[in-house]
Amino acid sequence: MLVYPSSIDLSSCTLRFLTGRPTARRQEIGTRWRRLTAGRQALLALAHLRCGDTYARLAAGCGIGIATAYRYIREAVDVLAALAPTLAEAMRIARTKAFVILDGTLLPIDRIAADTPYYSGKHKRHGMNIQVLTDPFGRLLWASPALPGSTHDLTAARTHGIVEALTDADLKSWADKAYQGAGGSIRVPFRGRRLKRWQRRHNSTHAKIRCLGEQAMATLKGWRLLRKLPCSTNRITAVVRAVLVLHHVLA
Repeated sequence: MLVYPSSIDLSSCTLRFLTGRPTARRQEIGTRWRRLTAGRQALLALAHLRCGDTYARLAAGCGIGIATAYRYIREAVDVLAALAPTLAEAMRIARTKAFVILDGTLLPIDRIAADTPYYSGKHKRHGMNIQVLTDPFGRLLWASPALPGSTHDLTAARTHGIVEALTDADLKSWADKAYQGAGGSIRVPFRGRRLKRWQRRHNSTHAKIRCLGEQAMATLKGWRLLRKLPCSTNRITAVVRAVLVLHHVLA
C-alpha cells in the first residue's frame, strides 16, 4: 500500500480544539492506551469530514484497521455533536439580530432506488433534508436534525418547531416559496405569474436578502463529506452537528 502526505484546508486552531475533546473523553472513560494519540485521532476525523476520505484510505494512511478508524472517527464526531447548539440556544442568539434567513437543503446520500422515503422529487436524487438558520450576513447559526429527502421544507420546519420558535421570539425570518403558508413571522415572496409592479419589486428585494443564506449552504458543502454521504442515515444528524461546531470554531 502506497501512502503519500496530503493537506487539509483547516487551521491548527481547529486541530487543537478537536484534540481536546477526545483527550477529555479518554480521561472520562479511563482509557489507558490506544493505537493513535488524541491528536492523530482528531486529524483522522478532520480528514474524514473536510476531505471526505473513506475509512479504508484513512486506515491505510494511519496504519490501523478499518474498524478502528471507524470507531475513532465516530467517537470524535459524537463528542463534537454533543456541543452543537439547540434550537432554543440558537433563538437566544438570533434575538440579537435584525432578522434571520430560513432555508432548506438536500444532502445527497448513497442510496438505492428502492429507498423511496429518501428520494427528493424536487432535486431528483436521494438525500436528507436539512433546515438551516443564518444571520442577516449569511453566517450559519443553526442546522436541524436530518429528515428523509422526500420531506417538504415546510413540513420539516414545522416538525423541528422552527415556525413556533420564530413566532414566540417575535423574530422576522425570510424564506423562499417552499414555506408558503407557514404564517407567523416568516416572510415569503408572492407567487403567481401576473403580479403587480409593487409585488415584483417586493420579490426582487426579498430575493436579494434571502440569497445571503446561500452562503451558509456553501459553507456546509465546503465539508466534502456532506456532498455525498456514504454513511448510515442514522449518523447524518451527528455529522451535520459536528460540522456546525467546527464551523463556529473557524468563525
